[in-house]
Order: sequence, then C-alpha cells, then structure tokens
Amino acid sequence: IFLTIIRQSIEKEARARHVDVQFEDARGDTGRQADQVQSFIASGVDAIIVDPVDSASTPQLTKMAQQAKMPLVYVNRTPGDKTLPPGVVFVGSDERESGTLQMEALAKLANYKGNVAIMIGNLTDAGALQRTKDVEQVVAKYPAMKVVQKQPANYSRSEGMDLMQNWTGNGEAIDIVAANNDEMAIGAAMALEKSQKKLLIGGIDATPDGLKALASDKIQVTVFQDAVGQGKTALAVALKLIKGEKVESHVWIPFELVTKENMQTYVEKSH
Repeated sequence: IFLTIIRQSIEKEARARHVDVQFEDARGDTGRQADQVQSFIASGVDAIIVDPVDSASTPQLTKMAQQAKMPLVYVNRTPGDKTLPPGVVFVGSDERESGTLQMEALAKLANYKGNVAIMIGNLTDAGALQRTKDVEQVVAKYPAMKVVQKQPANYSRSEGMDLMQNWTGNGEAIDIVAANNDEMAIGAAMALEKSQKKLLIGGIDATPDGLKALASDKIQVTVFQDAVGQGKTALAVALKLIKGEKVESHVWIPFELVTKENMQTYVEKSH
C-alpha cells in the first residue's frame, strides 16, 4: 500500500509541475532494479528516483549514477551507502523517531511499568532493526519495564497472529506488544480476541486498516509515515538536482504519533 501511495504522489506532483515521469517496477528483485537504472541512464532521462529493493543494493546504483553524472534520489527505504556523494539524495523518514514515538506512547498508557514483547518486521530490513532498537532504548529508561520477548513476524498479519498465539499459549506474562508495523499489530489483536486478554498494542504506518483497528480499540497507538510527503518531496528534490541546485544529502519527512484522539486527521490524509 505504502509504495503505491508514494508512486501516486510522484505522479500527481509531476502533473502539477508539467514534468514527464515513467515508472518501472523491480518486483523485489535487486538485479532487475539495477538493469532498470542502467536503461534509464542509457535512455537519457534527466534524473532518477529509486525506492531501493534493499538497503545493501544501493552502493552499486549510486556508482552507476555517479559515473553517468545522473542526479539520483532515493526515497522511502534508507540506502546502505556509508555516505551519499553530491548529486545523490535520500528523501525519507528517520526510523530513530518511529519506534521511539510508538514506545513512549505505550509506556505512558501503561504507567511506565510492565512486560514488553516486540514483533520485528524482517531481520534483513534496516528499518525494522532500527524500530526494534528504538523500542528497547525507551523500555531501558523505565526501571519497572522490561522486554521479555522479541521475534520476527515479517510484517505479516497472519504471522503476527501466530506469534501472539504462541506467546499466550506458552503462558508468557506480556502487558504490551510493540509491533514494527500495523499488520503485525492487527494480527496480535486478532489472536487476543479469542483469549479475552487485554494488552496494549502499538503498530507503525497508520495504514487505513491500522486506523480502523485504532478506532475500534483493537490497537492503542500507531505512527504515521507520510508516503504522500515522501513522493512529493522526492520529485521536488530531483528537479532541484537537475537545475544543479545544492540539496542536503538527507531530506527528512517527520513521523507523527497517532492516537484515538487525533486519528481523524490521518483518516483524511490516508485517502
């Protein structure tokens, strides 16, 4: 869903600015993505925007663009390059904020005490690892809280549900579930419906389904990542680079905490 919103946002901004854009889908294949970047360069486009298939594949893409003196903008997934050279920019959200906002809100709801279980998105995704670390750092600040479980559920609703069932089946004493995304959080909530247990659950992304779960008290917290803002800004940055303007290597689009009180704003944003 998230990638679709970014794509639509780039299209909309391009129309507003009378710019031609063409899209290719790498379908999760790093080799295919490299070929697509190569053919964009060969066809003489003015700039390239890439949502990387994975963080580790970007140094090769950066090198290709640099050799061709081609402006390159990475969007959404953090590039794995140690540093980005001039003419290459990352537009996205700082994952150090996402899990921090999520866990601080959950901690407050729990009166700063209780056992925390973390559902990790995916062990190869830099974003998931950072979100997990954020949660651990917040929990470490409060003496009456501790992390008792952390396992991957691959950003999946059904895997989140299975994992939660395992935990409750094993008699784990859990008060709070911090999931790296809304899908796993919803899965955890579904597993708990059967067991009548009431835990605090937090997700990240503020997807339409995440907001529905928030409205019906299945989850208590989510964090909005601004896909529209990322797409729009990526195009704006690409146009600046084409003109030879200087742009910072990282352009941050802030995360925002979503609770039942302020969720209406985000329901409107997600359409």
